[in-house]
Amino acid sequence: MLRDVSVRELPTGERMRIVKHRYMPVGLSETEVSCLPRACIITGMHGDELEGQYVLYELIRRLRSQPQHLAGVVDVYPAVNPMGMGAIERGIPQFDLDMDRIFPGSHDASPFEAMAADLVEDVRGAQVAFDLHASSIYLRELPQIRINEESVGCTLPLARLANVDYVWVHESAVVLKGTFAYSMNKLGVPTLVTKAGVGMRITPEVGEQLAIGILSVLAQAGVWTGPLPLVRAPQVGTDGEVSYLHADAAGMFVPCVTFGREVKEGQVIGRILDCGSATVLQELCAPVGGLLFTLRAYPLVYPGNLIARVLGGAPC
Repeated sequence: MLRDVSVRELPTGERMRIVKHRYMPVGLSETEVSCLPRACIITGMHGDELEGQYVLYELIRRLRSQPQHLAGVVDVYPAVNPMGMGAIERGIPQFDLDMDRIFPGSHDASPFEAMAADLVEDVRGAQVAFDLHASSIYLRELPQIRINEESVGCTLPLARLANVDYVWVHESAVVLKGTFAYSMNKLGVPTLVTKAGVGMRITPEVGEQLAIGILSVLAQAGVWTGPLPLVRAPQVGTDGEVSYLHADAAGMFVPCVTFGREVKEGQVIGRILDCGSATVLQELCAPVGGLLFTLRAYPLVYPGNLIARVLGGAPC
């Protein structure tokens, strides 16, 4: 069932539309459906992050193949920023606006803030929500959930069920208060932010992994009663346990390790090359031992560019 969530006329003369697909048990009246537990899956917040599209495909395919196990309502929002997705841009084209910085929105402000307010009102009251994100085109991220200390009590137990490799608990000082997830958690809707894959790409194994994790959380929320495979137990870390590795030279980065594996302190992560002179400009070594959960995906680098993140404690 396809429904409009928000339709707004823009100053450019265009119309922006947010829609949702609703999946629910068959044969029930609207009154009966309104009493069921509900889950909301949001993606397309940033137009250059496409991994969430395949997550939706895998999730909906599973819901449709076993409709008898759907005990609640699943609302799927495939393109919260449809203009950005059409232009393959992170923000809203022509307006230089990040959709995920204007929540909870306002009906008395710009059309975009009004749409943000419409989305918040539509999701309000759900038992759980997911906000699916990919990385940028420059970095590859292991499937992870990012939550903040303010909501850890209600979100961390769910995050442990979500079949991700890593749960990153951010300190309150770095929480972005204009985000969808922050607003929904403040309104009492446990909202998990996933980060996985690479920008402008689809990684099928990422989609399959996260779809299984979402079903696991839906089962906990009483929305799904079907059989579930075992989910992986994620590592959980805080900001102080994440070490960063940056480039000191400009050149081509070539990795020397398998992404997503444990690395040892001092192990060579990769090298920055001057290909024209066959020179190694910098050899990059793991600052600590631990899980390599972020790795540079785009080869061209400049001084200061992030190369890797390792979960394993403070740098030596």
